[in-house]
Amino acid sequence: MPTNLSSPILPFLRCIERCHNASLPQGRLPFYYGETIIGWLDPRLLSALKTSLSPDTITITPDHISLNKGEFLRDISRSLAEQQCYRPFNEWFDVTMPEGKTIGQVDRGLIPLCGFEAAGVHLNGIVKKGEQLFLWVAKRSKHKRLDPGKLDHLVAGGMSSGLTPAETVVKEAGEEAAIPSELARTAHHVSTLRYAMIRPEGLRRDRLYCYDLFLSEEFQPRAADGEVESFHLMPLQEVFHLVQKEDQFKFNVNLVLIDLFIRYHLFASSDEAILSEALYHPHLKPRPSK
Repeated sequence: MPTNLSSPILPFLRCIERCHNASLPQGRLPFYYGETIIGWLDPRLLSALKTSLSPDTITITPDHISLNKGEFLRDISRSLAEQQCYRPFNEWFDVTMPEGKTIGQVDRGLIPLCGFEAAGVHLNGIVKKGEQLFLWVAKRSKHKRLDPGKLDHLVAGGMSSGLTPAETVVKEAGEEAAIPSELARTAHHVSTLRYAMIRPEGLRRDRLYCYDLFLSEEFQPRAADGEVESFHLMPLQEVFHLVQKEDQFKFNVNLVLIDLFIRYHLFASSDEAILSEALYHPHLKPRPSK
């Protein structure tokens, strides 16, 4: 990080850099499908893979692992769950090629250990009162597996197999905040963010589809599925200062909020340019040859 930056944006840059802390391979094995890297395997899984799966399923060498057919991803998920290598969600996520083609499905809980890219949606619930903007902020349940008790978006969730981002927004909006489907469908896609981050659960390589949804002053979200403890309507400037001075939001929520702050010009123009470069054009790490 450059040292000659204005201090007001340093906390925001740190939020971005925390989500880009993976310098691959970082001890992980490239996971190939054909000639394309689709993931980065935690080497602690190698023993379980070697003893439980046939060579027809995967090919293992000292420096990489190759998936022979996409449909074997479900077999891998079940086998590793049975061996208690991870705690399954019992929810299937698509594994895709870089151009977007789906090759198979994997249990959501296995994704960080295999370093597959996962997709999710984040929804900014915006309320305009006169000239002032407010944002609905959710507090995650203390029983959530990841980041319990942290602040979150009004709606956010992973994209289950077979769903589009827009369909996921409608699904999650109804489940998490009791937002009627006809209202949720008015949400507008505003950006797509990517990051690669080493976390306690493994390697997070996420693709976030970001949406804005404008809500009336009368709208009141309701926690429908128990994943949210409470909702709070906050002035956007207050949310800005929380990101700048506190560490209360779930790690990737900060990225989506910084995107929102940039789009609403809450930074000086020179700072906005620096943050935009860091957020939208992260440095691409070299990939190993097979």
